[in-house]
Amino acid sequence: MLILGISAFFHDAAAALIRDGEIMAAAQEERFTRIKNDASFPLNAIRNCLDIAHVSVDELDAVVFYDKPLLKLERLLESYHARAPFGWRSFLTSMPVWMKQKMMLKKVIRDELSVLPGYNKKKLRLLFCEHHLSHAASTFYVSPYEEAAILTIDGVGEWATTSISAGKGKDIRVLKEIRFPHSLGLLYSSFTYYCGFEVNAGEYKLMGLAPYGDPGSEEFLRMKQTILEKLITVYEDGSFVLHQEYFNYVSGLRMVHEKKWEALFGFPRRKPESALEPCHCNLALAIQKVTEDVVLKLAATTKQLTGLESLCLAGGVALNCVANGKILDKGLFRNIFIQPAAGDAGGALGAALAAYHIYFGRERALYSDEDSMQHAYLGPAFGYEHIVKALRRKKMVGLEYKDEAVLIAEVARCLKEKKIVGWFQGRMEFGPRALGNRSILADAADPEMQRKLNLSIKYREGFRPFAPVCRVENAGRYFNLDVPSPYMLLTRPLAGRFCLPLPEGYASLNIREKLDTVRSTFPSITHVDLSCRVQTVTKGSNPRLWQLLKVFEELTGEGLLINTSFNVRDEPIVCSAEDAIHCFMHTKMDILVMENFLIYKEDQ
Repeated sequence: MLILGISAFFHDAAAALIRDGEIMAAAQEERFTRIKNDASFPLNAIRNCLDIAHVSVDELDAVVFYDKPLLKLERLLESYHARAPFGWRSFLTSMPVWMKQKMMLKKVIRDELSVLPGYNKKKLRLLFCEHHLSHAASTFYVSPYEEAAILTIDGVGEWATTSISAGKGKDIRVLKEIRFPHSLGLLYSSFTYYCGFEVNAGEYKLMGLAPYGDPGSEEFLRMKQTILEKLITVYEDGSFVLHQEYFNYVSGLRMVHEKKWEALFGFPRRKPESALEPCHCNLALAIQKVTEDVVLKLAATTKQLTGLESLCLAGGVALNCVANGKILDKGLFRNIFIQPAAGDAGGALGAALAAYHIYFGRERALYSDEDSMQHAYLGPAFGYEHIVKALRRKKMVGLEYKDEAVLIAEVARCLKEKKIVGWFQGRMEFGPRALGNRSILADAADPEMQRKLNLSIKYREGFRPFAPVCRVENAGRYFNLDVPSPYMLLTRPLAGRFCLPLPEGYASLNIREKLDTVRSTFPSITHVDLSCRVQTVTKGSNPRLWQLLKVFEELTGEGLLINTSFNVRDEPIVCSAEDAIHCFMHTKMDILVMENFLIYKEDQ
């Protein structure tokens, strides 16, 4: 049975294809159009999935959309009606899109697919899955657990913003929901907006900014208290109410009432790209701590309601790896699985899986103790001929290595010499993280590498940290971590033996002063709070990267590298060899490794 899942028309459109419950392919549309967070119909991603599986549209048993647009329209109309005459401008802005596209979604999907070969509209079975069920299915059905609690937290689907469910075999049972307009995701996005970052794209920047705040300062304590007294009421079970008089996302064109927030916090909304001041850092820290507290309460309630030992997480808030680390520390669950494409892109996969197991009633098969995400390497791969053509087209020269061991030895030598390596291998990752197939690699021990990567390679804000990658065998040596972290979705403290003494008054230093303080023997992957967003690699999941880490350790004594996504700011992660070459030539990367080809910048 072949089922295609689709997410589109909000942000981060994607497609996923499953065959008899097994994932064949999944990819985000942005990787093909080169438009960051592209929300358009994922025609390129669909074509890629069909090509990988060697099937046509007519061979599909169903196409499933990841939410129910009419329920979402009901929510919008009820919200506008409840606040009338306020929200008139927002209503006039949104309704034409609904009338032309979303109200007619069945027709839109059928018409969009008509450009693909082997397609008969009359044969197409089109299904729709509720948004939070798509999230829940995306994490539970690919987890290695026969039975698990499921916690999904995001901005909003149709009505639900948070859901607690129990999964067993092929069934998912919803136990509790929190409904719009009360949303932890929209609360976090409101602070993303107020701190000058882009909503639905800059939340991870806010999370990265939070550790620059001073947890002992009066300003931070006052801000956190203000949030809890004025903006949100949090109950012991993790349920909450947002005080809507301070927010504008329900029927307005902005997230918050800016004048009211300025009165609360003492400063206006930060203009994008303007300087980051201590007040912005403290506000980011305040909302991060509130978010963690709510997530922990929700996790405890999930445990209480289900009594289960395993937890599956999804929804955009599940990308908050700091909060995920807090759940791990709490020890509420013996096992935790987080969907690597936890946001709306993963909804495409969840919709397909939900249709297979719930609509068609097919049983679930568990094959091993590992999840069935195939390490998130679910996108296209590009072989010898594609790479050779791309190099010739760009008139570039490179060396092809027949012996993999010799190639890895040379790359490890270059990394030891502080070279920056573009690493392009195998199938592209699905989800927002580069996990070793579309990565930029560098030496984590180089104290200048964070600054160099941010300013000369990524062209992004200097405060943002980089993630480390290590072999799973070494995880406990480098980090306070006793479980695998294959998807870079857990933040863990660096092991104390690698941390250096911090100067007196460190917490109150400004951003630049904290950045300039050498905090560990691996300064380029150690955030200012001595935490790291860790990826672990097994020999089975990524043999070539695992071997590179091993050889690098033999050369240097330490098997730890920076792993950051192969892209520059405001561009998607590279997909094809042409994308990789373009990024390589327009940054200060030193070496590009594409499969068995090694290209030196100095030779071009």
